[in-house]
Amino acid sequence: MNSINSISQQILSKLPLYRLKDLIKAVRACKTAAEERSVIQKESANIRTAFKEEHNDTRHANVSKLLYIHMLGYPAHFGQMECLKLVASPKFADKRLGYLGIMLLIDEKTEVLTLVTNSLKNDLNHSNMYVVGLALCTLGNISSSEMARDLCSEVEKLLGSSNTYIRKKAGLCALRIVRRVPELHENFLSRAKTLLNDRSHGVLITGVTLVTEMCQQYPENIEIFRKAVPLLVRHLKNLVSAGFSPEHDVTGVTDPFLQVKILRLLRILAKNDQEASDAMNDILAQVATNTESTKNVGNAILYETVLTIMDIQSEAGLRVLAVNILGKFLSNRDNNIRYVALETLNKTVGIETQAVQRHRNIILDCLRDGDISIRRRALELSFALINESNVRVLTRELLAFLEVADSEFKQSMTTKISLAAERFAPNSRWHIDTMLRMLKLAGNFVREEVLANFIRLIAQTSQLHQYTVQKLYAGLKQDISQEGFVLAGVWVIGEYGDVLVNGGSFEDENKTIEVSDSSIVGLLESILMGPYANQLTREYILTTLMKLSSRLNDHDVQQNIKQILHDHSTSMEVEIQQRAVEYTQLFSFDNIRSAVLERMPVPEGRSIIESSTSENDINSHASGQGQQKSGPSDQDLLLDLMGVGTASSGDQQQEEVSVSPEPQQQQQQTQQSTQNIDLLADIFGGGGGSSGSSPIPPTTSSPPPSSSSLNKNNALMDLLGGDVQPQPSSTPPPSNSSPDPLASLGFSMGGTTSPSSAQRSISPAFSTGSPAMANNSPTLSTTQTSSSTTTTTTTNGYQAYGKNGFIINLVPAKDRNNGAIINIQVLFHNSTEGTISSLQFQAAVPRSQKLQMAPASSSTVQSGGTEKQLMRINNPQQTPVKLRLRISYVLSNGQKIDDVAEYGPFPENAF
Repeated sequence: MNSINSISQQILSKLPLYRLKDLIKAVRACKTAAEERSVIQKESANIRTAFKEEHNDTRHANVSKLLYIHMLGYPAHFGQMECLKLVASPKFADKRLGYLGIMLLIDEKTEVLTLVTNSLKNDLNHSNMYVVGLALCTLGNISSSEMARDLCSEVEKLLGSSNTYIRKKAGLCALRIVRRVPELHENFLSRAKTLLNDRSHGVLITGVTLVTEMCQQYPENIEIFRKAVPLLVRHLKNLVSAGFSPEHDVTGVTDPFLQVKILRLLRILAKNDQEASDAMNDILAQVATNTESTKNVGNAILYETVLTIMDIQSEAGLRVLAVNILGKFLSNRDNNIRYVALETLNKTVGIETQAVQRHRNIILDCLRDGDISIRRRALELSFALINESNVRVLTRELLAFLEVADSEFKQSMTTKISLAAERFAPNSRWHIDTMLRMLKLAGNFVREEVLANFIRLIAQTSQLHQYTVQKLYAGLKQDISQEGFVLAGVWVIGEYGDVLVNGGSFEDENKTIEVSDSSIVGLLESILMGPYANQLTREYILTTLMKLSSRLNDHDVQQNIKQILHDHSTSMEVEIQQRAVEYTQLFSFDNIRSAVLERMPVPEGRSIIESSTSENDINSHASGQGQQKSGPSDQDLLLDLMGVGTASSGDQQQEEVSVSPEPQQQQQQTQQSTQNIDLLADIFGGGGGSSGSSPIPPTTSSPPPSSSSLNKNNALMDLLGGDVQPQPSSTPPPSNSSPDPLASLGFSMGGTTSPSSAQRSISPAFSTGSPAMANNSPTLSTTQTSSSTTTTTTTNGYQAYGKNGFIINLVPAKDRNNGAIINIQVLFHNSTEGTISSLQFQAAVPRSQKLQMAPASSSTVQSGGTEKQLMRINNPQQTPVKLRLRISYVLSNGQKIDDVAEYGPFPENAF
């Protein structure tokens, strides 16, 4: 009896504190994290002691417990060498646990991994297929680059094994090797072809995955494996037409995993290859029609089928079928499937637009989905579907969604709605109504360039001025909380306040709204004092009130405007105070006030909403249907408000594009009196200044001025490198006996009486409040159309364009006062026998340069005649001048020519 007890004590002394099951129970019995840590620490200490004492009988159990401790997140690195000892054991159980420990405790960056290579090589040549399987599994999970190179030959040999189990494991191991060392893929090319012929689904799916990886790593392998397309099609056909197979069935679908893998490989092999695409059209149609969509596995196969159809050169009918499958996905209750469908439709809408249009109603329903990701994708797809035929319906739905959309959507939505309306608007009134509705709903989320484009739309639609100003006036009386709507309304009322008053009372939404001088000023005053007014709004309103002072005739209203300006002359905001003071001073000069505050011309299309660097920027810019460049800043909008135009965008990140004014606009400009032109030239520094931002002076067919005015004009033309030849006229020159109003204005503001001092005194009234803008702000565009002077002199300079008998020559010259400025005279010569009409000339320069253009002398070039146009390029970095030109004209036979040309750089010493 004593001997039995002693033997029992010896056995128990060799056993650890816990068996694996006991350790698991002890851990689960812990009520706090501290208790769990205590149990783990105690057991880890026992395991370390056992490892040091080399207890071979307990090594298996200790490593098992150590792996469990590792799974709980506690340190277990000290058991790495014990795992290597288990791998060296001849017992299968020890090898299995040892390889499992290696995969868990060792990664490819661990130095101990190099000790595993020899054991793996021995086991890869083992006679027991399960031991070989263990080695292949370990190699496929933790193989490093060095190990892959060392054992590549063994894996290649095992790919040809007669054992299906080993071939499958070797294929997965080869996949790991190809990913770690792509250049070793050549070793598996021949073996991979044989795997595609295997009847075993496990080996086949492994082979398909391996071939897919090799084709993705090295696209030149696609030609090698493209010959296997008929074989893959046959495999897929067998899977689709096969009956019930318990071994491979997943919810009624035969091996969906293999089907998906084959479809992915077919998509890669048939891309950009018509023959391979034709070979799989029938089977793709069969898969798309026979696969059930009620189960998730069926949806997975259908999704891969759709991707394959859209990625290869498939038939049109097959593409429509694929889009219809995605349409069914949109009706699925599973949000994941609906998201996948929307994401795929976004990618395919450019390929099969008409087919996607059939599912427009379902897509619009997704805008009301509770999942924000689905709403975002549905919104992107809705904008992609807009065209000329459905712009009314889709825009109405998008505006309805805009009202309830999340704030993060609103800015992008307003931008895209503006783009769609500009591109597909059926008429100007619908365009204006759409923009007004958008501004009412999300005026606080409108980008600056969108607002600038809307202002330009209003300015150029003269027949709807009264309608627009009445709509904005009525909207402002109802709601002033939307900043974009307020800014647009204030700007339009300032420009067309007289149109609003002359139109009298009007009806809006079955309500009669009375309009009077006092009600307009009262509305602006209420906005000015309201809770939503910020500095920008106040700047707009002060300028609008000043403009209304020359449009409204009521004496009390005039006094009210003066009082409002006087009240803001002590504002804490420097810009507001400066404007109020200067506008108040302007009331002292009634003889020039109307000219300064006259209605501004239609702003040029200089701003683009979404930047683009494509070659078609100029074309889309000119047609008005392209995307818009990044638009003007707040400063540019304020300058627009004062009638200060620029020849190019305020943002210099894109190429500067300058467009010649329309002939109708030129005719309107020539109707201004000579006196107003001279006064404006004085105010804005037209008589001097040599900065790069000085405006291009007007050239008019006005009567000969006095000697002082003539000298001033000669100086301006000298500045631009042109010649001034006054035309004879019987009209006597205007008298200069009256005192200079600008000298008085400069004196009253504490400045000198010189024109330059007067310019410095009044220029802040038209600045934007930023001191840095004094030298960089866009200049006033007061270009006037010169008389059409057709000459028959021989053209000279450098030829930039010559087609259809129409020649364009460029004559460059350095500016006399500023070496960074280049003045280029453009000569349009007509060598045909007929007349060239409707001439439009546009130019673009590199980003580092800035371009300004004066209007052409005429849009019609007589036979043998020459017309002129002046361009001015500011090139501060002295980079080579390169021009991209767009020319549009109509020949005498009625044929319209639209052409693009490039010129540059100019030869050395050209200017």
